[in-house]
Amino acid sequence: MELNFFSAFIIGLLGGGHCIAMCGGITTMLTSALPKQRKNNLPYILTYNIGRILSYTFIGAIAGFSGSLAIKSLGFPVIMLKMVAGLFLILLGLYIGQWLMWLTKVEVIGKHIWKVISPFSKKLIPVNTIKKSFFLGVLWGWLPCGLVYSTLTWSLASGSALNGGLIMMFFGLGTLPALLTVSFGFEQIKSLIQQTIFKRIMALLLIVYGLYTLMIAYQLMI
Repeated sequence: MELNFFSAFIIGLLGGGHCIAMCGGITTMLTSALPKQRKNNLPYILTYNIGRILSYTFIGAIAGFSGSLAIKSLGFPVIMLKMVAGLFLILLGLYIGQWLMWLTKVEVIGKHIWKVISPFSKKLIPVNTIKKSFFLGVLWGWLPCGLVYSTLTWSLASGSALNGGLIMMFFGLGTLPALLTVSFGFEQIKSLIQQTIFKRIMALLLIVYGLYTLMIAYQLMI
């Protein structure tokens, strides 16, 4: 499983451009909602990112547990789940590269949950306590996102709630550098990550890794 944890971290890193496009506005909003009089907002920025990653971990644990039930109780082949994970990785690369947007159809599923959850965020602004910052991050973790859903298929194929949760935790850590560049105003890095050529190179790497995952799963089947 160590390879899967590392892979999940790399997926988060490679999806940095998408993270900024998808969550950059939210990150800016959260940062601007912090107390203006404070000289150091680092604890708040880190806390809402911790909350976000914890939500990913929780969702990953649910996916891992569901996958383990499908494997043990229904006899669903784990190799098939791994092939699904590889396929979603390819779709993710096509999505980030803006070549094929099928994952937007998957995001629609999460929008129904988001409509229920998002109104609670209004009660947490202004962000004048660490507690509010943390729970804003927790809510943020449920934002519909093709990048998150694609990585969740890895949790589904992980075989347990623990492994599923850890995969999503490492994925969340991988997304951290890109979103911190927005929070701390590192405009040059942000500009680089958002360039079309950069995003498409990252997208191609995701597609290659998805194809590699499918190849490994196929070899295990025969």
